[in-house]
Amino acid sequence: MSSSTDITVVHLMRHGEVENPDGVLYGRLPGYHLSELGRQMADRVAEHLSSRDVTYVCASPLERAQETATPIAKAHGLDLATDERLIEAENTFQGKTFGVGDGALRRPGNWKYLVNPMKPSWGEPYIDQVVRMMGALDSAKERARGHEAVLVSHQLPIWIVRSYVEKRRLWHDPRKRQCTLASLTTFTYRGDRIVSVGYSEPARDLVPAHLLAGAKPVRGQQGKGQGKAFGA
Repeated sequence: MSSSTDITVVHLMRHGEVENPDGVLYGRLPGYHLSELGRQMADRVAEHLSSRDVTYVCASPLERAQETATPIAKAHGLDLATDERLIEAENTFQGKTFGVGDGALRRPGNWKYLVNPMKPSWGEPYIDQVVRMMGALDSAKERARGHEAVLVSHQLPIWIVRSYVEKRRLWHDPRKRQCTLASLTTFTYRGDRIVSVGYSEPARDLVPAHLLAGAKPVRGQQGKGQGKAFGA
């Protein structure tokens, strides 16, 4: 029979909404902070997790992730750690607008980056994301063994590592990712083995409808806040 010390829970959280009125694919660029709505999302998740046995909180080095993780760490009286392995995926289109209806796919200069969606050819290989994210999960599991950890990261790396754990192919339709703003993808370990993966949206009512998991993209729509979820 397993004891409670055999069970460790690691939550991978996507950051909240970002202030990005121009709709830039910001990727790893510095200077992109949470919007006011994004801060509300972070506070909501901190409240949601306040009664949980969280002993380790860590975030990607990017501002939006650090700002999302801060109220969670504060709620548990913990110092916020940083792990470079949680960073956003590299992307050739970083710093550009690349969204629904902007004509990016029709620009000949972009075609060479779109030839291999299975790798993908426009950015960091999916398998490289798996390796670093699994490493971050494993480190968090060791730091919080028998308790819970929260890691704040970004949509694509979270979705890719979940797909790997759930034995799905890594290449996919980005519109079908189940990883909305401020969501929790939860990995439960028994000992060193992942035994279940869960998903929840504690701040769902704050997320603009067109940005919810599985929602159809809407041309030119920004929703409730000032930001746009590009390069998230």
